Amino acid sequence: MRTTIGVLQMTSGIDPEANLAVIEDAAKQCAKRGALVLFTPEMALLLDRDRSRARQWIESPAPAAMIEQISVIAAKQHLDIVIGSMPVATGSGMWANRAHYFHPDLGEPVTYDKIHMFDVDLASGESWRESNAYEPGREVMTVERTPLGRLGLTICYDLRFPALFEELGNRRCDCIAVPAAFTKPTGAAHWHVMLRARAIEAQAFVIAAAQVGRHADGRETYGHSLVVDPWGEVLLDMGGEAPGLGFCEIDLRRINEVRAQVPALANRRAIPKS
Repeated sequence: MRTTIGVLQMTSGIDPEANLAVIEDAAKQCAKRGALVLFTPEMALLLDRDRSRARQWIESPAPAAMIEQISVIAAKQHLDIVIGSMPVATGSGMWANRAHYFHPDLGEPVTYDKIHMFDVDLASGESWRESNAYEPGREVMTVERTPLGRLGLTICYDLRFPALFEELGNRRCDCIAVPAAFTKPTGAAHWHVMLRARAIEAQAFVIAAAQVGRHADGRETYGHSLVVDPWGEVLLDMGGEAPGLGFCEIDLRRINEVRAQVPALANRRAIPKS
């Protein structure tokens, strides 16, 4: 019931090949440490706010080739790999912010498209309009057979919408991935408290691999990749200073202990509508 995972905190840039090299090196280190799953952040393979420049890669054959490369890495290292997300063309003229879960059996990855679009104007002067380029996903997604039991997939801004996590709790997810590229202002204000709250609400482990530092496209991200247990205890915090690979042991027995002590999922009732 105890499983070691790797959590990769990245400073992804505008060169997908360089980003992939970081992920491949982390996969090799995970294999040496006996970790069974590697988690990476949102936009792990390309973080570029210049959409004209990013389009040249996203709408080329390169993303499909890179997905195949990662599948081979997973098989070679006997490792499940969670690409927190990468931008992909959908054929509609828009892109998807898409997570990929790779099993080491060379099968097709399980995918999830980010549902909630980051359209905000921050007091710091930062303005983001994810919906200008990306179309929202429409399906809640779980991965049923993993070394961590049932895994729920979310991406970054999804964290602010408890209904999604309520559904993942209703599906009795054992763990929930929350890969992110949080801005520094919003991260400092809300990152830790929301991740702990979502773990407590879903009574599941939350694993949040994050981007950190100053990126090649000029943005800054908060970091603090976290692993939180179902009681809300922080098991791993990688800080906000530098990229790196962290390891954490997940004991799935903790889930039943928490759910027996406070049976909130079993006691949950539909709220009457007025």
